[in-house]
Amino acid sequence: MNPRPFGTVLTAMVTPMHEGGAVDLAASQRLAKYLVSRGSDGLVLSGTTGEAPTTHSPEKVDLLRAVREAVGPDVTILTGAGSNDTAHAVRMAEQGAENGADGILALTPYYSKPTQPGIVAHFRAIVGATSLPVLVYDIPGRTGVAIGDWAYDELAAMSRIVAVKDATGDVATAKARMERTGLAWYSGDDPLTLDFLRAGAVGVVSVSSHIASREIAAMIAAFEADDTAEAERIHEALLPVHAAVFNGPGATNAKSAMHWAGVIPSRAMRLPLLPASDAEYGALTAALEAAGMTR
Repeated sequence: MNPRPFGTVLTAMVTPMHEGGAVDLAASQRLAKYLVSRGSDGLVLSGTTGEAPTTHSPEKVDLLRAVREAVGPDVTILTGAGSNDTAHAVRMAEQGAENGADGILALTPYYSKPTQPGIVAHFRAIVGATSLPVLVYDIPGRTGVAIGDWAYDELAAMSRIVAVKDATGDVATAKARMERTGLAWYSGDDPLTLDFLRAGAVGVVSVSSHIASREIAAMIAAFEADDTAEAERIHEALLPVHAAVFNGPGATNAKSAMHWAGVIPSRAMRLPLLPASDAEYGALTAALEAAGMTR
């Protein structure tokens, strides 16, 4: 098994939009190139940060095609298959495979709170829909249900499930699961990335990497070079950035950061998310500047 199947710093990319709400494909291409140029070696499209619940299948396909065209064949692209309707999630996975994705981000079904066997059956259906490798996303704070140990063992037995994005906040349990399952582990919680690395994780699926991918990549490189002091220094320097990005919806703030950086022309969102107000935008950008982030 590839120890780092999807790369090291994967940005959960926002979906740029025009002021009227239409997806801005040209801005999406600029953003994708920008993220890759600053150290992201993978992109995750149509996840929560990409406003997947309020973008529709044709838009997801157009976005995937546009980003693939922009970054070429060598950048890893995952596309989300997140739904509490298994048939819908399966179709999203199929469309990803048909339109150039390298892998699938498969989310635990949300809101419905299925049993552990139901969770496994949901993922099994997604896995069986394509030949692509799958990154399982465990985020009980959003879905309302966590993946348990029994379910993880069942998932690890599926050959196309190769990795986990862990947003449980429980590093100790993650460490035990890494050792038991042999799956590659990615931090799904920016402030805990260094802790996850210490536990054996191989990288991060990040929101803060919109503005701080160079710093996050440098932290991981320092950790892997056994320069623990440098890794800790960068981690501490990044904490104000994470605090700013997650002071409210990450998708809203990541878009605001990219607007501040001059990468996308609009901070537009789709309801129920609202764009940052002028006051919120000012507070965010002041915090980013104070933390040493550059445009």
